[in-house]
Amino acid sequence: MSNAAVTATPDPAAILQIGFGFWPAKTLLSAVELDLFTVLGEQPLTGAQIADRLGFGSRATYDFLDGLVALRLLERAGSGPDARYANTVDTAAFLDANSPAYIGGVLEMAGARFYPFWGGLTEALKTGEPQNEVKHTGHSVFETLYAAPDKLEQFMRALAGIGVGNFHALAQKFDFSRYQSLCDAGGATGLQSVIVAQHHPHLRCTTFDLPAVEPIARRTVAEAKLSDRVDVAAGDFFADPLPKADVITMGMILHDWNLEKKLQLIRAAYDALPEGGAFIAVENLIDDERRENVFGLMMSLNMLIETGDGFDYTGADFRGWCELVGFRSVEILPLAGPASAAIAYK
Repeated sequence: MSNAAVTATPDPAAILQIGFGFWPAKTLLSAVELDLFTVLGEQPLTGAQIADRLGFGSRATYDFLDGLVALRLLERAGSGPDARYANTVDTAAFLDANSPAYIGGVLEMAGARFYPFWGGLTEALKTGEPQNEVKHTGHSVFETLYAAPDKLEQFMRALAGIGVGNFHALAQKFDFSRYQSLCDAGGATGLQSVIVAQHHPHLRCTTFDLPAVEPIARRTVAEAKLSDRVDVAAGDFFADPLPKADVITMGMILHDWNLEKKLQLIRAAYDALPEGGAFIAVENLIDDERRENVFGLMMSLNMLIETGDGFDYTGADFRGWCELVGFRSVEILPLAGPASAAIAYK
C-alpha cells in the first residue's frame, strides 16, 4: 500500500474551531456580564424566568442558554419551556459572584476591554502601536485606569481573579520557611500578600502599589483580619525604592513593560533584597522552545494590544536578565495552569 493511500484526509475542523473561537468566547463573556451565573446561584430557573430576570427581549434566549449547556457551562434538567437551567460545579464555584472563589473579574475585563481591543490585532502587528484607550485618547492604559475609580476597581478585581490560583499555588509550593518577610511589588488588591500570610503565619508581608490603589488594598487586608501582619505601602516602583524584604514578588508585572523597564524592576528587586533573598516573578512563562504555552503566547500578544512594547517571556529570558543584574541562580516553579514562578536568588 502506498504512503498516499494511508495518509489521512485533511480535516478543517480544528482550523474552523479556532477561527470561530470568538463565538463561544463572547457567549461566555456576555453571560458573565449579565450576571447569569450569579442569578442561577440562587436557584435553577426556566428559560422564561431567566429572560425576565435578565431583561431579554430577543427570540434567542434558548439558543443562548442551550449554547451554554453545550459548552458545559450550564446544566439543564428536562427540555422545552419547563426545563430548568442551573450552574455546573465549576461555574457555581468560579462564576457566581457570591462565591469566595469567584474569578469573573478577569472575564468582566475581558468582555469590556480585551474583546473590542483585539479587533485591532492586525493593525497592532503592522504598526507596533497599542489598540486600547491610548489609540483614542492619547493616554496610556495605566493613566486611563488609575484616573477612573470604577475602571480601577474592575482592573483590580480582574488581577485578583486571574491570580488567585497562582497565589495559593505559590504559597503551597515555595519554601517560605527560610524567610521572615515578603514585599509584593505591584500588589494591587493585596490578595497575594493576604494568601501568603494565611499560609505562613510567621511571615510579615507588605503589599506595595501606587497611592490610588492603597484604599483597595487596605480593605482587602482588613476583611481578611490580617492588618497586624500585612502592611500596605504606597509608592511608584519606577521612582521609589522597593520596601526591604527577604522575598520580593511581582505578579503579572514584568510582562507589562519593555526590556529596559523590565531590567529596571529586576534591579530594584535586587537592591531591596538581602544576600540569600529571593525575587519571584509570577507570570504565564512561555516555554523555552516557544511551542506549548498557548496562553502565555496569547498574553504576550495582549501586551502588544495594551502597551505596544510590553511582552511576555520565557524562563531562559528571565534567567539571562537576572544573571545580568547579579542574581546568582534561577529556578522555575510551575504553578496553576499555564503560570509559573520564576525565582532568582541573590
